[in-house]
Order: sequence, then structure tokens, then C-alpha cells
Amino acid sequence: MIIEACRRGAKPMGRFSVEITLINNRDRILAEAGALEEGNVRQMTLEGTVDSGAARLVLPESVADQLGFEEVGEARVRYADRRLATRRIVTEVRLRLGGREAVFDAILEPDRTTALIGAIVLETLDLLIDCTNETLHPRDPDRIVAEIE
Repeated sequence: MIIEACRRGAKPMGRFSVEITLINNRDRILAEAGALEEGNVRQMTLEGTVDSGAARLVLPESVADQLGFEEVGEARVRYADRRLATRRIVTEVRLRLGGREAVFDAILEPDRTTALIGAIVLETLDLLIDCTNETLHPRDPDRIVAEIE
């Protein structure tokens, strides 16, 4: 569903840049409970690459370390050139994009400088890719639409 516009559009796959905000969700919860000053919630704005061929959220390792995301395991990753590597997974990553936000796990990549935003993020936030105009837009501007069988 998220890449339907890409199939109909002039470009076969969507890959373009957007601005995202990353927030340490544990900090956000503590601030909402009054246990942490609002100004101490770790967050930052970062460039992200929307890639309709990617599945997961991938963050620069340095950004994740700076924001204090908790490591919860490792993932085996395979690159387009078929190389394999083991990468850390972090949790409680609150991501804000297109006026919507949700909490995700993320794979960390040591040499990245931007985030990689894959289908899981786009589906969760119910954002559609317009590959022709290289933009994202909500399917319904007022609410997330969930498809259930």
C-alpha cells in the first residue's frame, strides 16, 4: 500500500530525503510523569532517507549513542552487495515524521550519517510515498487507517 504511487509513477522505487525528529521515549515517559525536566528529554532532528525497498528503521550508531537508546540485541544484516554483518538493535526510539509519531526498534549502522526509513515505519505511521514528487503524505490527514483482514 505505501508504495502504490511508486508503481504508478514515473520512478520505479522511492528514495528521497525527509527531516525526522528522534526522541528517547524513556526520557519522554519520565518527563510526562514529572520525574525528568522537559528540557532534559534527549532528542534531535536528523535527515532521513525514505527507501521504499527497505524494511526497517536504521540509525547512525553515533546518534543512537548520543540519545541514549537502550541496546536490546543484535541483528544479522545483509547489504545489497550480499555482505553480511552483525549490528546492534536499540529500543524505545520515538520517531516523529509527517505530523505523526510512534515508537520503534532500530538497527544501528556505524558509518551512517542519516537515518534510513523503511516500510515498517511508513506502514505504522500510515504514510504514503509519492515517488513522482518525492514526498510523503498521510492516507487520511485526521487519523491512521489500519487494514485488518
